[in-house]
Amino acid sequence: MKRLTLLRHAKSSWDDPVNRDFDRPLNDKGKRAATIMGKFIKRHGLQFDQILASPAVRVIETLEQVESACGSSLEPQWDRKIYLASSVTLMDVIRNAHADAQHILMVGHNPGLEDLIFDLVPDDGSSNTRAAVEAKYPTAALAELQLGIENWVDIQDGCAVLDRFTRPRDLDPELGPDYN
Repeated sequence: MKRLTLLRHAKSSWDDPVNRDFDRPLNDKGKRAATIMGKFIKRHGLQFDQILASPAVRVIETLEQVESACGSSLEPQWDRKIYLASSVTLMDVIRNAHADAQHILMVGHNPGLEDLIFDLVPDDGSSNTRAAVEAKYPTAALAELQLGIENWVDIQDGCAVLDRFTRPRDLDPELGPDYN
């Protein structure tokens, strides 16, 4: 069994004058949400053998806040293919993960991360957690999946169970419902 945790970048700022979407930084609420998710990761003892991340500024800043809050050094492998990637592309990135990694954290963007969950987790009506993702996968949300595979190269549609889905507002109501 392999474990895959998906973290959507925290809320970015549309107010900063940047030339490219790629360069948008986090806003203050996004920094708070990323910090709260870092504390959640620490509290639940989540440890990752490999971190695959988009090199977009908002992802880099999300991981900086998470790292600071969880108190452990994160060493992401930056991969431009993750930036605004489709589910199919994200699966290809995962297939190339370190073979000995048991738990991967992927940090990226929607709609790709959300679509990846929908592809990996069967829609058989048995998961209230999947239904929560269907309602909305907000920024800084964390989805934890267990995959019924022994090797990352075997990842395919329907091979996962969504164990837990945590949104920033679940941990701090002030980060709720207007938070995207």
